[in-house]
Amino acid sequence: LMDIKMPVMDGYTAAKKIKEIRPNLPIIAQTAYATKQDFIKYNHIFDDYLTKPYSTDKLAEIINKHLYFK
Repeated sequence: LMDIKMPVMDGYTAAKKIKEIRPNLPIIAQTAYATKQDFIKYNHIFDDYLTKPYSTDKLAEIINKHLYFK
């Protein structure tokens, strides 16, 4: 889970750096800033989104969607 608004480095920049090292690692954005433009802007770096406030059911659904069992 990656918050988009963080104090030192924003989540978008952090996710880009992580994807350079681990391109297949799923990163789920969590944000209260979820406009249609945000989804379009960040779609290529984040694998999914959780908009705040979110329910535990929605959190579980999205995490399960990206879990890998190997």
